[in-house]
Amino acid sequence: MPIVVLVTSPLVSKPVIIAHRGVPEKHLEHSWNSYRAGIEQGADYIEPDVLATKDGHLIVRHENEIGHTTDIAERREFTSLKTTKVVDGVELEGWFSEDLTLDQIKSLKTRERIPEIRPRNASLRGDTILTFDEVLQIQAAENNERGPDQDPIGVYVETKHPTYFANAGLDLNDLLLASLARFNLNRADAPIIIQSMETANLRRFSHTTDLPLVQLLEWSGAPADFVANADPRTYRDLAEPEGLDFIAEYAHGVGAHKRHVIGRDQKQRWTGETQFVEHAHARGLAVHVWTLRSENKFLPRNLRRGRKEFRHGDALAEHLAYFDAGVDGVFTDITSTAVAARGQWMARQAAAK
Repeated sequence: MPIVVLVTSPLVSKPVIIAHRGVPEKHLEHSWNSYRAGIEQGADYIEPDVLATKDGHLIVRHENEIGHTTDIAERREFTSLKTTKVVDGVELEGWFSEDLTLDQIKSLKTRERIPEIRPRNASLRGDTILTFDEVLQIQAAENNERGPDQDPIGVYVETKHPTYFANAGLDLNDLLLASLARFNLNRADAPIIIQSMETANLRRFSHTTDLPLVQLLEWSGAPADFVANADPRTYRDLAEPEGLDFIAEYAHGVGAHKRHVIGRDQKQRWTGETQFVEHAHARGLAVHVWTLRSENKFLPRNLRRGRKEFRHGDALAEHLAYFDAGVDGVFTDITSTAVAARGQWMARQAAAK
């Protein structure tokens, strides 16, 4: 299929656009409306995060603590399930997906995860939590409507906290592959990419699927599987040439925090491109950078407008800068901006030839 993650020679000329949780700047993240908006605005992939329920179903949420993204705190029947857990070294209090059945999860209503940054979304209510199967149904419905000359919409799925869930008796790898098999999508040419912040489950996937795999790299900290096994390497170690050699043994690409590609100083001002893209490409790894957003809070200081964190800055310029840096794709919270930037960038490339 034309949407690829493997780096070939020459490198991918049209960067892919990944609708990160849909279009969460305008819709509740991981909702039907959000994913549909990403598709309609021209994304190549929609991007769900998957977690497990108590009875072994995959749902799409950013985190397994769902107290701050649903109305569960207002539901008296769930009061007794409130608890404190340590997830990947962080102590969290609330309600957790692995303590609820799918039926219980489906009875909840979702809400905006960061209302202080996205106040316009704060009034949005009424969405139910989607299962991963329901996301694949969105994909299937869209691709059934597309003609044979159109590229399919892809799903770029992240397994969240796989070591944590394995310790809870829930294997995200097995659950994900079973779901993909139900839709005949566990095959090399399927429009699916699997990503993870951890390495061990991707290394397992490399033996159980031919789908492309992408290693996510945070800016700080270390993969939870490394921490669990007393491996001293950090994400920054993995971003170095030796770490990229390790990743290339099992993955096809890296999903890099954007600071790995364009540096920032202590005042959040850009300091210029790094050699990360060059080093990754030299090892045959695609680079998909995350996450590009419009709000000042997430932009480098030189692209912000005003002082308020929720005000929108020059996101178009940020997208263009990462395309100029040679990335093969972007995770974006505002697909329409990414599509516009890609169009401008490709026109410039064509004019320069």
